[in-house]
Amino acid sequence: MQKDLLLLGSEALKKAAINENAKEYLMANPLLFNVLKKAADRYIGGETLNETITKVLKENEKQFKCSIEFMGENTSTIEEANKATNEFLKIIQEIHLRSLNATVSLDLSHIGLAISKDLAYENLSKICNENPNIEVTISAEGINRTDNIIDIYKKGSKLFDNLSITMQAYLHRSKDDFKELVKETGRIRIVKGAFETPKKLSIPRGEELNNIYLYYIEHLLSNNHKCSIATHDYIIQQEAKKLINLYNPTNEMYEFESLYGIQTQQLINLKNEGYNTKLYFVYGKEWYLYLCNRIAEYPMNIFRALSDMVD
Repeated sequence: MQKDLLLLGSEALKKAAINENAKEYLMANPLLFNVLKKAADRYIGGETLNETITKVLKENEKQFKCSIEFMGENTSTIEEANKATNEFLKIIQEIHLRSLNATVSLDLSHIGLAISKDLAYENLSKICNENPNIEVTISAEGINRTDNIIDIYKKGSKLFDNLSITMQAYLHRSKDDFKELVKETGRIRIVKGAFETPKKLSIPRGEELNNIYLYYIEHLLSNNHKCSIATHDYIIQQEAKKLINLYNPTNEMYEFESLYGIQTQQLINLKNEGYNTKLYFVYGKEWYLYLCNRIAEYPMNIFRALSDMVD
């Protein structure tokens, strides 16, 4: 009964995350914004890049590599897309100036994909060109954008050695997408997947999905292809350790990645055991979708969120 209620809550949160009307209402209401922001603070770097860099510097000192993303999606005008692009350029400049051990992640719809593929590719090219030594990872989005995301990645990876992509293991289509993605040299970041989809298009969380996830990781490790093991699942982390010990990849070929504020102790343990680790930071005011997805991944977090909001 409890499990069913948690699953129901998770599905509701996933739907809320992509409800643009709900998002606009909440973000425009100062009272609701400030209350929900208290819950979001646990999971984000801050509202500004400077706030986030302060946290990244502290994590770098602890020997954690970091990823930085300026939150946002579905920009509807060229002006908004270009403004977001300039912010990502600023992130790269700051990483270089401050010698941060950090990379950049972004949603293509934040830099123009909701307007046109050409605009998204043009802005992505600017970001990758800013500093070829800083990795740029394309994040996963809803399944309605997967074809365009893969097309842009395949085109960009021919020109940019620092471009990487995220693949969602829970999608049935990923089996075929994976065959195409491994032909490129960029890092493949494997996530389980958190977006709401029609049931026939995705695999529910459980043993089957775990096995599929590990299949992708083993294929990448055994073929010396760069990968990011982006999961908080303890079982998967332990099984991935066995694969790393078996195939003995060089340091730059793999990393365990966790979102800031979520089960960080597991990542600390992996780091202390000598494995490559990375913390994923996001920042900005567009944290509504991010907060919903973080709670949806583990619905019991809603009680922690309620505690944060009244603290």
